[in-house]
Amino acid sequence: MLEVPVFNTDGEKVDTLQIDERVFGSQINVQLLKQAVVAYHANKRQGTVATRGRGMVDGSTRKLFRQKGTGRARRGAIRTPVVRGGGVAFNKTPHSYRKGLPKKMRQAALKSAILAKILGEDLMVVDGLAMDAPATKAMAKIVDNLKINRSCLLTLAERDSNIYLSCRNLQDITVRTAAELNAFDVAQRMKMLVTREAMMAMIGEESK
Repeated sequence: MLEVPVFNTDGEKVDTLQIDERVFGSQINVQLLKQAVVAYHANKRQGTVATRGRGMVDGSTRKLFRQKGTGRARRGAIRTPVVRGGGVAFNKTPHSYRKGLPKKMRQAALKSAILAKILGEDLMVVDGLAMDAPATKAMAKIVDNLKINRSCLLTLAERDSNIYLSCRNLQDITVRTAAELNAFDVAQRMKMLVTREAMMAMIGEESK
């Protein structure tokens, strides 16, 4: 069984959750996790870069002047790529870098990423996190109480505009709901802060 500490907003440990490690795949699949991160990076690439090729340059393929006897350097067609301002020999064309990742592989990669955070003691559960109105200063105090001074992924059970707006101006704090989580977001951040409701939702979904 995995033990995950539960803290209140004052940074005091109030409980410990016992989680069956089989919920998150029992072991970390490093290869799959790397594949998911690479796919995420690849899918962010636009692939719209383009340069002019020699086939796009106007002009005939006729040889401009004879090979020898003129005293000048030998010269072929006017569309040759060695001419300044002309098209290049191997031009760049729009290209899709997208890498597909099946749904079950994405889910397994997410489980491995969360399991790695738990085993590395980089995941903590917070109880009673709520905001009546956006308050960056109050959220900063909560983060300080929890001794989080590195990049952090805050996971909520459902969308909360007050919490989102409270975290928006805090450096290295990313807010996601449990349904929006992906392996890249979890792996990219050093710490993971999960509300009790979100953790229950994650455990419930994985147990089905």
